[in-house]
Amino acid sequence: MRGKAITGKKQERIRVFIVDDHAVVREGLKTFLNAHEDIQVVGEADNGESALMQVQTVQPDVILMDLVMPKMDGIIAIRKMKQKNPEIRIIVLTSFSEDDKVFPAIKAGAYGYLLKDVAPTELVECIRAAQRGETSLHPKITKRLVENIALGHKKPSLEELTEREREVLGCIARGLRNKEISDVLFISEKTVKTHVSSILSKLNLTDRTQAAIYALKKGLQ
Repeated sequence: MRGKAITGKKQERIRVFIVDDHAVVREGLKTFLNAHEDIQVVGEADNGESALMQVQTVQPDVILMDLVMPKMDGIIAIRKMKQKNPEIRIIVLTSFSEDDKVFPAIKAGAYGYLLKDVAPTELVECIRAAQRGETSLHPKITKRLVENIALGHKKPSLEELTEREREVLGCIARGLRNKEISDVLFISEKTVKTHVSSILSKLNLTDRTQAAIYALKKGLQ
C-alpha cells in the first residue's frame, strides 16, 4: 500500500495530483512539493473535467483541488471522484472561504479545506495527514464551521432585525417581490436585496419561502 513504511525498504513517496486553472500556481506547487523526499507530484489538470479523467489512470494518493475553474468546478469534481472511489483523499486548496463554497465542498467529501495563504509547511503537513486518513482545515474555515454550528443551535428572533428589516420581512410574507417591496417602502431594489440577505442570515434561513413561513408564524404581515 502506498505511503506505508515497509521494514528494510525506503518509504514510498506520497503521490500528489494538482488541479488548478492557473499554470503559475501549479508550477509553484510542483516545484515546492517535489523538493520533499516523501512527496511526488504525479499529474496536473486545469479543470475538474480533465482531472476526473486523468485521476482514473494516475491513481494519486492525495489530490489538491481548486474550486472555481472552467468546464467543471472543484465541488462537482470532488463529488464525482468520491462516487467512483470513496476512499480517495482530496484537499481543497482555494482562495474562497465563503459558506457557499466551504460547506458544499466538505459535504461532497473533501478531506481538508485550505486557503492559498496557508503556510507552505502547513500544506505539506496536511498532505501527509490526508495520506494517514486525517482531515485538515484552515484556521479561518474552522472558525466559520464553529460559528455555523453555534448559529444552528441559536433560535432565530425578530429582535435581531432592524425596524426596516421587519418591514421588508412583512412584505415578503405578503408575497411581494423585490421590485414591489421597493415601491412600497420607497427604497431602491438594491437596498431591498441587501435587507433580504441580512434577514436570511440573521434568522438562519435559506430562502424567501422559509422567510415568509417564519414571518407568518410570527404574525408579521
